[in-house]
Amino acid sequence: MRIALASFLVLLASVASAQQPSRQQLMELRSVCEADLHTLCAGIQPGGGRLAQCLQQNISSVSQPCREKLAELKAARSTN
Repeated sequence: MRIALASFLVLLASVASAQQPSRQQLMELRSVCEADLHTLCAGIQPGGGRLAQCLQQNISSVSQPCREKLAELKAARSTN
């Protein structure tokens, strides 16, 4: 029983972490999208995915390199 519970908790943690971008991915996104962040998301407090959400909500105004990085991040999350 304990082994099954421990295995479930490990599985749950790995699924949860697969859904969230890594710190490295977020730093890359911020680097590529810095100008867009300043223009479109100036009043948004960083953390909790709020900046990425802001970019997604304003995707029609986001620069091409930033849009490509967002798509790459989304693809990486869906394959995990």
